[in-house]
Amino acid sequence: MTGYIVGALVPIVFTLLLRSSKKVKKRGVPVDVGGEPGYTIRNSRFPSPVETSWEGISTLAELFEQACKQHADKPLLGTRKMILREVEVTEDGRSFEKVHLGDYEWLTYGKTFETVCDFASGLVQLGHKREERVAIFADTREEWFIALQSCFRLNVTVVTIYASLGEEALCHSLNETEVTTVICGNKELKKLVNISGQLDTVTRVICMDDEFASSATSRWTISSFADVKSVGRASPLDADLPLSADVAVIMYTSGSTGLPKGVMMTHGNVLATVSAVMTIVPGLGSKDVYLAYLPLAHILELAAENLIPAVGGIIGYGTPLTLTDTSNKIKRGTKGDATVLSPTVMAAVPAILDRVRDGVRKKVDAKGGLAKKLFDLAYSRRLSAINGSWFGAWGLEKFLWDFLVFKKVRAVLGGRIRFLLSGGAPLSADTQRFINICLGAPIGQGYGLTETCAGATFSEVDDTSIGRVGSPLPCSFVKLVDWPEGGYLISDSPMPRGEIVVGGPSVTLGYFKNEEKTKEVYKVDERGMRWFYTGDVGQFHADGCLEIIDRKKDIVKLQHGEYVSLGKVEAALSISPYVDNIMLHADPFHSYCVALQGVAFTDFAELCEKEETIKEVLSSLVQIGKKARLEKFEIPAKIKLLSTPWTPESGLVTAALKIKREAIRKAFSEDLAKLYT
Repeated sequence: MTGYIVGALVPIVFTLLLRSSKKVKKRGVPVDVGGEPGYTIRNSRFPSPVETSWEGISTLAELFEQACKQHADKPLLGTRKMILREVEVTEDGRSFEKVHLGDYEWLTYGKTFETVCDFASGLVQLGHKREERVAIFADTREEWFIALQSCFRLNVTVVTIYASLGEEALCHSLNETEVTTVICGNKELKKLVNISGQLDTVTRVICMDDEFASSATSRWTISSFADVKSVGRASPLDADLPLSADVAVIMYTSGSTGLPKGVMMTHGNVLATVSAVMTIVPGLGSKDVYLAYLPLAHILELAAENLIPAVGGIIGYGTPLTLTDTSNKIKRGTKGDATVLSPTVMAAVPAILDRVRDGVRKKVDAKGGLAKKLFDLAYSRRLSAINGSWFGAWGLEKFLWDFLVFKKVRAVLGGRIRFLLSGGAPLSADTQRFINICLGAPIGQGYGLTETCAGATFSEVDDTSIGRVGSPLPCSFVKLVDWPEGGYLISDSPMPRGEIVVGGPSVTLGYFKNEEKTKEVYKVDERGMRWFYTGDVGQFHADGCLEIIDRKKDIVKLQHGEYVSLGKVEAALSISPYVDNIMLHADPFHSYCVALQGVAFTDFAELCEKEETIKEVLSSLVQIGKKARLEKFEIPAKIKLLSTPWTPESGLVTAALKIKREAIRKAFSEDLAKLYT
């Protein structure tokens, strides 16, 4: 009894002490900078932008070599062994591939470095020259990482391409960069063969898989990854290490609008972001285990996989379709990647976290009864505590709920997650709180772009606020500049508002062979600092943390002059339990908005056509819109429910699961037109 009383009193006293101290922690502070006038904030702990956190290290190649020498005998890269692959056919005749995967098999730091050196030598022996570019076109896997580090040791620029990219964008990316060597998987090799006649400069292909169609085309020489390593091992060559200013990667964006653009990143650019993130993630070190499953063609994942070896951590590879025990490709009764690996650190895009939240909620709702009541009570008690109430679940009560309720939820991702990094798009407040409570781990919500090497802002571990993206990373200055046309000014009260501009060593060189677009959004000030104009609109809070409030390109003016921010409304409505994906559409010649919406249900097609279903879903959106304080004209007046999933393969969303507005408008143009009749 005494222990319970102490457990109950301690949080109350602690909360009262916190509340008695009204001083706001300054996470970002104003700084004087050059360039266009604005309101600029830097990280409060770093007076000038961080370029490297390791003495004498100025490139990614040097960073990796140092890590491998320091941790030679420790495991670095892990891949699960394939036990069984089979096809399951459902009652309605649809086929689904299912896999049974075994334990992780590991490469040590020393063995990984040896493999990197062998592959680099083999690449040269194969005929690849330093001034030529290599493209890596594959899903995330250990061979992807090894190929990347091999190219870095040769000072060969890597062109990164999403495995889900369509044929037109793929041709554009390879031809524009004049790639001569493509490193890919067997699945991607088949895509290349289909467009072989349209590729101008490709002369050799290296397949990561041992089994592939070697006679697929006579246009190229095709080698296996293993053969290239063997050739290099037999004829080793010295490294040709890069300089900080050399271009490490030309990263093609996922192309949410039109053809993708190639962003030129130097070693110094990426190193600055890696160095900055290391100072933000608490206690990141050799005991950490990282689950890698996001596309390595995305800067968030590429930066993370260069950071983990630098601190002596472990990388275990997985896929979005084998992530958990209930993932689509996992054979029933076998284990997903997270269960086997038990990671401590993960990166995620909001769409993945939304699915984790929805999956847990559906399971709880399906159980119903006492189990659901217990979960709802535990959640509400912890939510009260996180929101600052001393009457919420603290102390022994918190321990009790963690043990009885949330332990089972945490097991979904292996049970050891201590930190989650979310980036790529805004994370809803509802999902952020859900993950905080159910996984018991803080979410570091970041804001950045490919053009800033993911560097801009990052929320600190002790910042429990929602809806914000943190203070500037140590490698970045973040400036707001006036956007009078949108009604956003740095003189606004109570907070300065404006277009977000990012400056510092993580800001990239520009777009490959696109000087016009580069000059439009990149500027160099009189002090030599490079700035990128993001097109996003934000506001700074008193503690120096940024909040994204709008997007210049997503604003549409309706018939009667009202402005609608499509992205803002979509983010607000996405928390509806009926929403799988949603795209708001606004026509300047009408006074209201409409929406195309993907729904999650067992029998899609028939359900989506029912009038009562449409009425119920629309009612849900209206209620959520009102709760989010959206204006009447911002809430869709009509909706069309779609039974077809929006996937990267369908071309309706990017690999980072962002909607592709033009592709969706084109695919469903007739449905949109009917909504306005």
